[in-house]
Amino acid sequence: AAQKRMAFISALKNTCKEVYFMQQKRTVGSRLSLSFLLFSMLLGAILLMFGAITHHFSAPDTTDADVPTAKEYTVILDPGHGGEDGGAVGKNGVYEKDLNLAVAQEIEAALEERGISVICTRTEDILLYDRNVDYKGRKKMLDLAARLKVAKDTPDSVFISIHMNSFPQTQYSGLQVYYSGNDPRSAALANLIQNEVRRQLQPENARKTKQASSNIYLLDRITSPAILIECGFLSNAEECERLSTEAYRKELALVLATAIADYVDSLS
Repeated sequence: AAQKRMAFISALKNTCKEVYFMQQKRTVGSRLSLSFLLFSMLLGAILLMFGAITHHFSAPDTTDADVPTAKEYTVILDPGHGGEDGGAVGKNGVYEKDLNLAVAQEIEAALEERGISVICTRTEDILLYDRNVDYKGRKKMLDLAARLKVAKDTPDSVFISIHMNSFPQTQYSGLQVYYSGNDPRSAALANLIQNEVRRQLQPENARKTKQASSNIYLLDRITSPAILIECGFLSNAEECERLSTEAYRKELALVLATAIADYVDSLS
């Protein structure tokens, strides 16, 4: 646009010169008229030039393509155990694997209502080893490797493993969160969940979040934000009974899902 304006101004000047020389022999009145005409044309040229300069220094147009889009994070829910591996057994005979899956499914439903993308490592009562390979004596390791692969294959994800706790001394109770040391954002998520559960559901819970040691296979190897939630102690008869009821699992899952959703929103 600026080049076109400059070309127009140059042509305008040439025209002015030609008109001026053609009118040299005319009367004084004609010369005055010609001078007025030339003055008007020169003024127009100046205004055009000013417009070109203003356009050159004005801010460039911003299009949608110039605006960076926020990342969309996927939550990976990992119900621990499954199939041949029942996990801990509650005081009332309930299997950890079943409670893990039930809580994960409740969290999944709540997160999807918030518009958050969710992947579950398992959706049924199975271990995730490949049945087409020699899995004898390797089922658990192959299962963990399959869960790890889900995390590695899902960019911009938050990994949340769901488990139940157990301890020989039956007086212990309360949810506790472990976090991976591979990404500093993991600790923030763990603290958010621990605090929200204390505030909304377990005011007597004085447990603190802990960084996972290398014996927690998945948290030791996942490099994106990753945590493991021990939802409660199946070795405690009272807490085991609560976790065995659908009403309490829904209540717990809603608190967990709210904290997870708030955390994911903070990452975007």
